Amino acid sequence: MESSTDHNESINYTIHTYSASILRFAYSYVKNRSDAEDIAQDVLVAFIQKAPVFENEIQKKSWIMKVTSNKCKDFLGSFWKKRRSDMPEDLASPIQKESSLLFYVFKLDEKYRTPIHLFYYEGYSIIEIAEITGKKPATVGTRLARARALLKSMIGDDLFEQ
Repeated sequence: MESSTDHNESINYTIHTYSASILRFAYSYVKNRSDAEDIAQDVLVAFIQKAPVFENEIQKKSWIMKVTSNKCKDFLGSFWKKRRSDMPEDLASPIQKESSLLFYVFKLDEKYRTPIHLFYYEGYSIIEIAEITGKKPATVGTRLARARALLKSMIGDDLFEQ
């Protein structure tokens, strides 16, 4: 049985190791830092409350990203999100420079942003992304290919090849 000290160290380690990834992933979904911070906090609270046990760090990170994805989907479908008036884009997003690839990634629909983020920024394979998002691997692969094509058309061939 895990002692209270070991449990606290595990929680601290998880928060320190994964909080930035959770925040980035949530932000890629909701495109608002404040909302992403709330979602990240909810994910970490869920981790602390459930205290799941994993065989390895890969399983732990996969669980965390799956919970983050689900909390983002819940938020985007919530009454609060649908009823509130959104902030102007120039205030809600710190990614404003057209020279930034992230500027273009954030212009993509969520169904393309999510696999791009998980594949390129978090290093997941297509199969792992399928598990996290609940989609078939073929769907994830198609969405990645379409996202790349959309980014290429937005950015242009010259910049895309760099």
